[in-house]
Amino acid sequence: MDYQVIRKPKTEGPQPEPQLPAPGASCDGSIWQALQEELSWLPGGFLNKAHECIDRHALGPLAGKTALIWEGKNGEIETYSFADLKRESDKFANVLLSLGVEKGDRLFMFMERVPELYIAFFGALKVGAVVGPLFSAFGPDPVRDRLADSGARILLTQPALRRRIAEVLPDLPRIQHVIVANKGSRDAEPLLAGDLSYEDLMSTAPVELEIAKTNMFDHSVMHYTSGTTGKPKGAVHCHQAIIQQYATGKWVLDLHEDDVYWCTADPGWVTGTSYGILAPWSNGVTQVVYEGGFKASAWYEVIERHKVTVWYTAPTAIRMLMKAGAEVPKHYDLSSLRHILSVGEPLNPEAIMWGLPVFKQPIHDSWWQTETGAILISNYASMDIRPGSMGKPIPGIQAGILDDHYNPLPAGRDGHLAIRPGWPSMFRTYWSDPEKYNSRFRKGWYITGDRAYCDEDGYFWFLGRTDDVINTTGHLVSPFEVESMLLEHPAVAEAGVIGKPDPLAMEVVKAFVALKDGYEPSDQLRREITGFARKKMAALVAPREIEFLPSLPKTRSGKIMRRLLKARELGLPEGDTSTLEED
Repeated sequence: MDYQVIRKPKTEGPQPEPQLPAPGASCDGSIWQALQEELSWLPGGFLNKAHECIDRHALGPLAGKTALIWEGKNGEIETYSFADLKRESDKFANVLLSLGVEKGDRLFMFMERVPELYIAFFGALKVGAVVGPLFSAFGPDPVRDRLADSGARILLTQPALRRRIAEVLPDLPRIQHVIVANKGSRDAEPLLAGDLSYEDLMSTAPVELEIAKTNMFDHSVMHYTSGTTGKPKGAVHCHQAIIQQYATGKWVLDLHEDDVYWCTADPGWVTGTSYGILAPWSNGVTQVVYEGGFKASAWYEVIERHKVTVWYTAPTAIRMLMKAGAEVPKHYDLSSLRHILSVGEPLNPEAIMWGLPVFKQPIHDSWWQTETGAILISNYASMDIRPGSMGKPIPGIQAGILDDHYNPLPAGRDGHLAIRPGWPSMFRTYWSDPEKYNSRFRKGWYITGDRAYCDEDGYFWFLGRTDDVINTTGHLVSPFEVESMLLEHPAVAEAGVIGKPDPLAMEVVKAFVALKDGYEPSDQLRREITGFARKKMAALVAPREIEFLPSLPKTRSGKIMRRLLKARELGLPEGDTSTLEED
């Protein structure tokens, strides 16, 4: 199958022109200065994400526009205008002030995707607090680790989640207040001793508020990111990040005033805040938030019911939609969709090719990290797509490929993917670990930890994490490339590839495969997949071994955990598994 170039097909009816800077836009960073002028800022030159996302719209012609369409897991629907969100977030900010919260204090939220989460997020930013959203599927230990490391003073949660972490709360003496959102029929029950009621606090909170005078370099949001070893690290971002989140909302998400946007990521992950809260609302668009979990038919219903136009999801979710089959979406009207994007891990070419007939358009992959705070490399709406490519750097971003001594490499050579520091959404520290933070910068570059190459036309291609790339008989093999090839086989639903030590070849390629419904593991199927791989790729890089698993270990955000596959294969310590998806 030829994956070289895909052009976005023309659709019936008028389509908005992509919001992308003119060709040749500066990459030296001066473009950020121009973008700053598109935001409204606070008097005195202060910058606050909550003002840029909510208040500036609520105080203008968009006040009555629907900002949030919330659909609960039981089918209930609530809508909030920008004026509604301003009023409620102002009230929550006053709640925090009444509790003695000061600028720089940390407030963490352990909640499902309910309206109170979004209201509290902005209310905390309005008083200058640092917000830490936690993934609602976490168990007690990862919650304890993050709250302890951050020194959080306030925890906002819900009854069922409060019960889940009850055993670790006594280990967190710096938590001064636990606020429980216990709205109506949604998990209502009496409060535990010492807890505060969100509803009671909000019922008496004043509406009038003056937003804290935060400057662009004040801390705003903290997300924890896990590595192979050690405890998770708190990547801290500043209010300045809103400049790039706003810009990429226009350039990459291609958001227009009349769009209905849906990001499937949980706010406990950086995508769920940068692109599930900040980018869409800084651009003043209507956003759908769906509280329910994954189910192909339910997701298609959300798109049909709310006439979603721009959809941002994850490669794992797309593969799960593929597993459900191409017949399911035929039962739904998905004609409102005009732009689809993915993020979280590289999007396999086969997924893009599957999506073309199903959605009548390609899926646009993007690349960034928790530490980068916003998209840095992407396939734009107006670009020709090269399936499997990360795309090209956005204006204002200088990306490079470096050798092991951190010197630039020419096109076509693979090495360390690196970014010139200074982009607005760049993380400013790892909380309480400046040494680790400084180790990410070498010779004037931020070292991403990914390996990639750049082709002659400026498209970047992901090869794997630095620790993932396989060295077999002196040849470097990209696990992503092998996984993408395996997914082309009709029986393969998921694939994870590692390098297994070998006395002769240094490493050999081993693949772990989960099968689609209707297929059963067998030696014959293993031989068939092996033969398929050798025909598609050179025998050197095709898997030497294939092991069938019911499912592959993934993070809760959907990334296949190759390091965990390798640790289990070799009997090594598994490292931090707090983000591991539970079966």
